[in-house]
Order: sequence, then structure tokens, then C-alpha cells
Amino acid sequence: MNPNDTVPLTPSAPSATSPATPTVLPFTISITPMPVSPPNTAPTDPQASSAATNIALTINLAAAPATPATPPAAPSPTPPPDPPPTARTQPPQVPPTTPAATAASPTPTPTSTPLAKQPAVPPALSFLTKWKKWLIAAAVVAVLVVAGLMAWQMLRPKGPGEGFVSGNGRIEATEIDIATKLSGRLEQLLVREGDFVTVGQPLARMQLDALHAQRDEAEASRQQAEHGVAAAEAQVALREADHAAALALIAQRAAELDAAQRRLTRSQTLSKEGAASAQELDDDRAKVRGAEAVLNAARAQAAAAQAAVRAAKAQMVGARSNVKAATATEARVGADIRDSELTAPRDGRIQFRVAQAGEVLGAGGRVLNLLDLSDVYMTFFVPETVAGRIALGSEVRIVLDAGLGTVVPASVSFVASQAQFTPKTVETASERTKLMFRVRAQIAPELLRRNLEQVKIGVPGVAWIKLDPNAAWPASLSAKVAK
Repeated sequence: MNPNDTVPLTPSAPSATSPATPTVLPFTISITPMPVSPPNTAPTDPQASSAATNIALTINLAAAPATPATPPAAPSPTPPPDPPPTARTQPPQVPPTTPAATAASPTPTPTSTPLAKQPAVPPALSFLTKWKKWLIAAAVVAVLVVAGLMAWQMLRPKGPGEGFVSGNGRIEATEIDIATKLSGRLEQLLVREGDFVTVGQPLARMQLDALHAQRDEAEASRQQAEHGVAAAEAQVALREADHAAALALIAQRAAELDAAQRRLTRSQTLSKEGAASAQELDDDRAKVRGAEAVLNAARAQAAAAQAAVRAAKAQMVGARSNVKAATATEARVGADIRDSELTAPRDGRIQFRVAQAGEVLGAGGRVLNLLDLSDVYMTFFVPETVAGRIALGSEVRIVLDAGLGTVVPASVSFVASQAQFTPKTVETASERTKLMFRVRAQIAPELLRRNLEQVKIGVPGVAWIKLDPNAAWPASLSAKVAK
């Protein structure tokens, strides 16, 4: 073999002194001429010989050309390709050897001495070498895909065109809090989250023991007041009778006075003629004065009887007022009992339960949250440049993100009269710095009742408003309109 010749390194059988050789990649080595021992002579210093071989192998590996590795497979029997001209013209630099070192460690021949263990190739370098072409191709494909997406975003149509304006928003509905009127313990919940309820349907019940006791007390008070009214009416009748007796006595006393006065007149005439004595005249005068006094007393008694009648009537009015108060108390307690059974104020769906059975709630404590599905709308914002062109009742088409292309018809029910800065819920910061007008698109209650099961609150979407009444909706907004 001549100097600078290249030979393929093939795996050799493992020996007792060397471990099993791992899988060897094809590469070339250069052998430099150096003194060798006779064929049958073993090296005197294996460590030195191995070190020299390792140095030669390391230099030859660095000088070998980089070729892509093949996937793991059976070793090919074909010899490796010829090394590039640089490997032939530039032999590796070998440290100079002295005759003493040569004599001390003679170099074994390739046919008699096994090669030293080769250094392992780094895993990262081996992976890059194997998949370099595939990685380059993947990078090129990724760049082309990104460029295509950017071009599509720039060139795709931005909406139905002139005469339309859009805004982002979420589906909302009127929320109603079902709360207790009085403090007490929640005894029973009759609905679950997601249940559809109708107006007047019982939803929950409060504990009613205290209210039942108050109702019984109010009923007893009402009965007592009714008895008081009966007693007052009897007193009025009694006083009226006394007044009537007093009036009769007055009439009697007036008659007696009239008789006394007539007698006095006759006595005076007889006394002047001398037919009657002076004593008889004085007696008749005394009788007249006595009759007048008795008549005045009867009139006083009649006035007292009349005052007693008025007092009795006043007591009767008070008794009747007590009856009304007791009746009102009883009605109030009955209303509290009815209010303790919480019912649905309108048709809707239970969104969530705030309290659980057995909890003690204060006055106004929330128990349930109800969604009025007949009042569903979307609130969004439009620029101030188009707000003046939006009229109440304008047609709106809502496209929901989760609607699978279904278009929901609606109409403008509210346009803010004053511009405002858009809230933080708007996606971009540039939009939040602009003055916008709040618009509400109302969905028809008839459409909501026909699709009650599909109504979902909080779903994002885009609302398109038709600014020009004569403009026609594009096919994308008129193909799958919900009915």
C-alpha cells in the first residue's frame, strides 16, 4: 500500500480485548508510512500504538467529506466513493516520530492488529446531516404558506360593499333577579338551571311558619274589631232611644207649662173681679214657673241624649275602622305568604341558581337569575361618520361566530344620541380611542319563540346594518336567513 492511499474502514469482529464495534458510518482514512514490526511480532506498547492510530483517525475524520447519511439499513457491500482531491493532495499532518519511539512501539500491520474504537458522531450533527434537505424544504413551504395567507387577507373582500356598515358585539338578553321580599329561610327550589319557565310558574318557596302565625293573629284582630262594631252600633241605638225619650219629656213638660199659664191667666181675671183670693193667684204663678223649669230640664236631657248618640256613632266609626285595619293586616300577611312563593314574572329560562334550599336570606336576597328570551338583542358600536345615517327600524343581519353561516334578521331599536369612547371590550386599541355611537339591534320576539331552544346568550358575532334602503343584501347575508 502506498502513502496517502484511501481505504474503507469496515467493522471487524469483536475480540476479547476490544469491545463490540458500534454501527460505523462510511468514511476514509489516510495511512502514512512508518516503521512496522515484523508480521508476527506483537506491539510492545499498545497504548502508544492506539494513541497514534486515534490521532490519525481523528484527523482523517475531520478531513473526510460530509455526505448525507442514509436511514438505518443493512450495510451496503459497495465500497465508499473516492475521496475528494484535497484528501489526496493534502495528507494529514502526523506528529514526527523518533527512532526510539518507533522502536519502542512498532506499528502493527492492518492484517494483524485490530483498529482502535472510533469516536461517536454528535447526535445533533447527525440529525441535521440526515434531515437537512427535508428541513430546508419544510422552511420553504412554511414561508410560502405565510405569504399566501397574507396575500389572501389583503385581497379578500372586506364586506358586502357600499351602503352597509358592521360592528362586533355579543348576543344579550334582559336578566331578571328572582329575590325574596322578606327575610327568611329558603325551604324549596322547584327549578334547575337551564329550565324553561312560563309566567306565574312557581320557582321557589320560603318557610311560612311565622307568616301563618301572623295571619292567624290578624284574623283574630279582625273578628275582635267586628264585635266592637256591633257593640258600638248597640250603643248608638241606646243613645238614640234616650234622645227620643228626652224629646218626649220635653213635649210633656211643655204641655204642663201651657196648662199652668192658662190657669194663671184665669186666676188673674178672677182676682181682679174679687172672685179669687190672692193666695190662689200666687199658687198659679208658682206652678207656671215650676213648669218652665221642668221644661228646660227636659230640653237639657234631650241635648245630652243627642250628644251621647253622636259619641256612640263615633265609637261605631272607630270600631269599623278597626275592622278595616284588621282586614288590611290580614290581607298584608296573606300577600307576604303569597310573595313567599316565588313565581316567574315572565316567560324565560333559568340561567343559574344563586341560593340553595335551607339558606337563610335577608330581605331582597337573590335566589334565581332568569333570562327573558323574548327580549334578545346585540349591542355594538359604529363610527361617528355613519351614525347619522342609521335610523330606527333599519334592517340588520347578524352573523354569529358559532352560527354555522346562519344569518339572524334584526332591526335597529336604539341609537345613542351622544358619542362615547368605546369600552375595553372592543378588540383593538385603535378602535378604543375613537368616538363611537352605541347601537342596539333587536331580534323579533316571534323569531325567538320559534327558535327558543337555539337561543344562546353571550355568543359573539358581527351585525351588518343596511344604510341604503334601496340596496340589496348580498348572497352571503341572504342565503341562510333564520325563520
